[in-house]
Amino acid sequence: MSDPFALRVLVVDHDTRSRDELAIELNALGFYVVEPSDSSSPPPEADVVILDVTRTTNGSALDTLPAIREAFPSIAVVLCTSHETEQLGADDAQRSHAAALLLKPIPVTVLDATVRLAALRARELATAREEAAQARTQLEARKLIERAKGILMRRTGSSEQEAYRIMQRTSQDKSVPMVNIAKAVLDSEPGLQVS
Repeated sequence: MSDPFALRVLVVDHDTRSRDELAIELNALGFYVVEPSDSSSPPPEADVVILDVTRTTNGSALDTLPAIREAFPSIAVVLCTSHETEQLGADDAQRSHAAALLLKPIPVTVLDATVRLAALRARELATAREEAAQARTQLEARKLIERAKGILMRRTGSSEQEAYRIMQRTSQDKSVPMVNIAKAVLDSEPGLQVS
């Protein structure tokens, strides 16, 4: 039975033999290898995707990356190739957001460290993005509350602290976030609409 906490790795490689060998190595390292889906179904959930970017007559596995990124925006990307002379264009490198480009055959210690580090960096980046989004949301809420407080002060002749308490009590009484009360105050102001 596989470890439910093991990192899930998706290997995208046109060469079946190479993909199978890499899957065996990843399993031996304790990773859970997820099977790639056909093009008509969504990609399987994974923490890390290893893409073979060796160019073939059918193009490159980089062409599958947009669908994978759309399904899993915070997935870590590790690129690999079997050709020393394989060059990754600046556009390809930028759109892949890859943690590394490895030359096959990949030494097991390098594979292990790269997959773990890529997953860690992807998690850190996802956390940073989430924290930034929360900070933006909190800042917007604070701005709305401040504007609503000003309107209440003007309407009721209350102090800043009293206007804040009015919104706070209303929020508690109605069991809704204070930002919703602020929006209602702003929406009630003639000629001012806030969505």
